[in-house]
Amino acid sequence: MTRVPAYTAAQVRAAEAPLLAAGEPLMQRAAAALADVLRQELPPGGRVLVVAGRGDNGGDALFAGAALAAEGTAVDIVQTTDAAHAQGLDAALAAHARVIALDEAAAADPAYALIVDGIVGIGATGDPALRGGAREAVAALLPAVRRGDIRVIAVDLPSGLQPDDGTVADDIVLPASVTVTFGALKAGLVRDAGPRLAGRVVLVDLGLDLPAGEAVDDGDVDLLRHP
Repeated sequence: MTRVPAYTAAQVRAAEAPLLAAGEPLMQRAAAALADVLRQELPPGGRVLVVAGRGDNGGDALFAGAALAAEGTAVDIVQTTDAAHAQGLDAALAAHARVIALDEAAAADPAYALIVDGIVGIGATGDPALRGGAREAVAALLPAVRRGDIRVIAVDLPSGLQPDDGTVADDIVLPASVTVTFGALKAGLVRDAGPRLAGRVVLVDLGLDLPAGEAVDDGDVDLLRHP
């Protein structure tokens, strides 16, 4: 484990902005690193359920799912909204992942080895309560996770966890076995409910320029550098 500084969502977004403006493929690098962690956590022959929101976290999850599906892993996708990250979804479908309804996923839940929580990212800096399709999906899958039938890999942070202060609005949050967070450790992962819900935190170094002197907290992570 490595002790690293932790930052707010606003600080991380500001550090990402110049790299994105320069055309750096941050999502592709994040998704490739996420896929590496999924490969490590997935037992032989295990099935994967990707739960994807419409934003960048959903894109990360879908691109990672596409990489696994292309290698022969059975990957199902539940969308929490009518829209999805278009390129990520196209890549997953081209790799023979399939989109299924939530009730089908919930009925089959013991068959999944891993759930990839790509529902909500660091954009949810206000009230962290999940709503609509996101809430329905988490509520439907939560019993199997609590029983220990399925392990959760959270993308950037567990959906429903406030990224800056680590609070939650209620218990409709999927507790993760592993959280793969990108660019910098989010302060919410080490505050309040964060440590209880995040599990082991893997930090993917994307080369963000974040001075240690501007950190708001710190925490222990497994550091993963990805090209």
